[in-house]
Amino acid sequence: MTLIESAKKGDITESIRTVAENESVDPQSLAEDIAKGLSVIPKNLFHDIAPVGIGRGLSTKINANIGTSKDKVSFDEEMKKLDICVKYGADAIMDLSTGGRTRDLRTMLMKRSPLCVGTVPIYEAVVRSAESHGSIAKMSVDDLFNVIEEHAKDGVDFVTVHAGLTMKAIESLKQEGRVLDIVSRGGAFLLEWMIFNERENPLYDNYDRLIELSRKYDLTLSLGDGLRPGCLEDATDRAQITELVVLGELQKIALENDVQVIIEGPGHVPIDQVELNIKIQKELCNGAPFYVLGPLVTDSGMGYDHISAAIGGTLAAAAGADFLCYVTPAEHIRLPDLDDVREGVVASKIAAHAADIAKGIPSAIERDRKMSRFRKNLDWEGQISMSFDPDKVRDYRAAVPPTEGDVCSMCGEFCAIRTVERALRPREK
Repeated sequence: MTLIESAKKGDITESIRTVAENESVDPQSLAEDIAKGLSVIPKNLFHDIAPVGIGRGLSTKINANIGTSKDKVSFDEEMKKLDICVKYGADAIMDLSTGGRTRDLRTMLMKRSPLCVGTVPIYEAVVRSAESHGSIAKMSVDDLFNVIEEHAKDGVDFVTVHAGLTMKAIESLKQEGRVLDIVSRGGAFLLEWMIFNERENPLYDNYDRLIELSRKYDLTLSLGDGLRPGCLEDATDRAQITELVVLGELQKIALENDVQVIIEGPGHVPIDQVELNIKIQKELCNGAPFYVLGPLVTDSGMGYDHISAAIGGTLAAAAGADFLCYVTPAEHIRLPDLDDVREGVVASKIAAHAADIAKGIPSAIERDRKMSRFRKNLDWEGQISMSFDPDKVRDYRAAVPPTEGDVCSMCGEFCAIRTVERALRPREK
């Protein structure tokens, strides 16, 4: 029985109870939202992890991408990236590997990760097809679905499937005249396959097969945005919306068949269009949880794209996005290293937290209340404990230690907090 089936029957499962307790929400209300497709708890039947909830009324969650490429294959480094993601508070991990023994890495990740794990199966299907057939386009439908089921058998909790990239959407793309036609790797693979084979998207054409497989493992579908904008000029265009309409239709079919769904979104979006994009998605996709890559609010942030994404992510989540995919400083440049992963997770956590304050999530503002009181009392250990990167704060403080221990080395003896406290509340003689 899938989680949605249980929720529709009014059963409060252990996963629902745990998430409700962690989020301080009513478990019955959470079950009703899951039954309606407004919230999800991605958890494969064969993956023993603490459940995490994504959706309406819940705190904003963040995902961190790791994985190998042909240019660098190091299982040890990828496991270190996992450890960093766990340490700094990621809620989910996606393995986007395309290099080396990808299943071996995934198996290792599934055993070690205490977090929800997602993948993009078409990456592995395409790599195998290129190795065995010499061409992406020669991948068979069975090749693709066999890999998807393999991921599900391995315990993957959610998979990105670009099922909304239809022939009609490709025609819309051709007419649109985009600057960057498709920047989604999965979307690009499918477009090449569809054009070469003159056939409809196999994920769309065989959606019933995808639904059946998802029910078998209680696999959550993350309906990918193959036509997400890759630059500001392409944002919120007809091609993007055409695909989004299809994703809404597919979400409804999945819900009717008791399969959980997340909708993926842009991408590169001008800051004045971020809220609009969230509202359009929620309207067209029946209020389903929305998972955004950033969004990045400028195309020119190379080396600092984690900042661009944090700005867009804050606005998106405050407007109703439920799940943020982190962006690292290495985005658009290279495979991220350990420091890049840490910077990406922390930036995304700050964005999610800031948005949760705006959403009225009680635990969010409580953290800031504690921080302000620790700051008032010049309690440095307390301040460090409330920060998103305690190690960095300690390193900064140790690098230029203050002469007087209760202040920082910037203001020193002229610390405003201490000065005002001395003036307003002089000690009794």
